Amino acid sequence: MVLLALMSFQMNSLYLNILEYIRKKERQMAVLIDPDKLELHRVARIISKIEASAITHIFVGGSEVEEDATDILVREIKKYSKLPVILFPGDITQVSEYADGLLFLSLISGRNPDYLIEKHVQSVSKLRTTTLEVIPTGYILIENGKKTSVERISKTRPLKRCNIDEIVDTAKAGELLGMKLIYLEAGSGATHSIEPEIISRVKQDLKIPLIVGGGIRTKKELELAYNAGANMVVIGTAFEKDETFFEVLKKKNETVSR
Repeated sequence: MVLLALMSFQMNSLYLNILEYIRKKERQMAVLIDPDKLELHRVARIISKIEASAITHIFVGGSEVEEDATDILVREIKKYSKLPVILFPGDITQVSEYADGLLFLSLISGRNPDYLIEKHVQSVSKLRTTTLEVIPTGYILIENGKKTSVERISKTRPLKRCNIDEIVDTAKAGELLGMKLIYLEAGSGATHSIEPEIISRVKQDLKIPLIVGGGIRTKKELELAYNAGANMVVIGTAFEKDETFFEVLKKKNETVSR
């Protein structure tokens, strides 16, 4: 199993796939599914909507998730979807061997060592026994008008929207540290999404893919994020509150590029 895990990490097929989308100038969109917010009996219906939409990746995770809930949900999703299922873990208990990959999130916007390195050290013994593709990701929390669960649990403060230089420098520091992705996050249930100016400034200074999420509830907000430079946009709350949100997204067979 250890050998298989090492082989999976070296292949980097998920990451290469993300880069291929970018090379082709095609948009990527992920839906973030929280194991504590989606009942199993709804999975088949939700996945059918996802499969008919422009969604390219499925993220699974949350700030507070009961033990074993991630395993159960990922296995259920896998019954109905061939899309890549990537873990977005809030804690080491959310590492599931049934997923395809894992965003190895380092909360570089904060200064709590637990979420910069300690949780990662604790997870290694478990990761060694899986075939998960691990993608080092710089995670940057940006204020959105209310206190998020990430802020509360991690005991860190988000970066201020008005200080764009600090946001840009933090993202660049993540890239220079060897991160393969940068994730700008307004937080679950954000009152508003991240401004296009912030996305644009960060993207201009990066050579690695940029993911943007939090507070995106409309097609217009999706367009603004993409046009500002986001390579992948993540939706979550929008679909949690209204499953019909998928219906406003372009279908997979339509041309979607920037």
